[in-house]
Amino acid sequence: QVHLVESGGGLVQAGGSLRLSCAASGRTFSSYVMGWFRQAPGKEREFVAAISWSGGTTYYAGSVKGRFTISRDNAKNTVYLQMNSLKPEDTAVYYCAINSRYQYRDKDKYDYWGQGTQVTVSS
Repeated sequence: QVHLVESGGGLVQAGGSLRLSCAASGRTFSSYVMGWFRQAPGKEREFVAAISWSGGTTYYAGSVKGRFTISRDNAKNTVYLQMNSLKPEDTAVYYCAINSRYQYRDKDKYDYWGQGTQVTVSS
């Protein structure tokens, strides 16, 4: 079993920045793919970013590429999402998730999820 806890969400003005963190506990963290997803009201949960177990491979949704950066610290069992140049359309609940299948973009391939953290970007 893996337990994930997100933090760092909040209210920010457009153009601002936030850094989300996701702390993992339970099974060995370093061998898993970590991903960030988000879900806005009335919309499907969508892929945001993912990172390989080594941190050497990253993937981003087109809508956030160049503005968001995913990273991980296996010694701290933590994955981060640095979000810059935030836009009102980034408003959503952000979830971190983990999988052992070496999958990145497909939310159905993720095994464990955090409870989510709210990000609100005002215009």
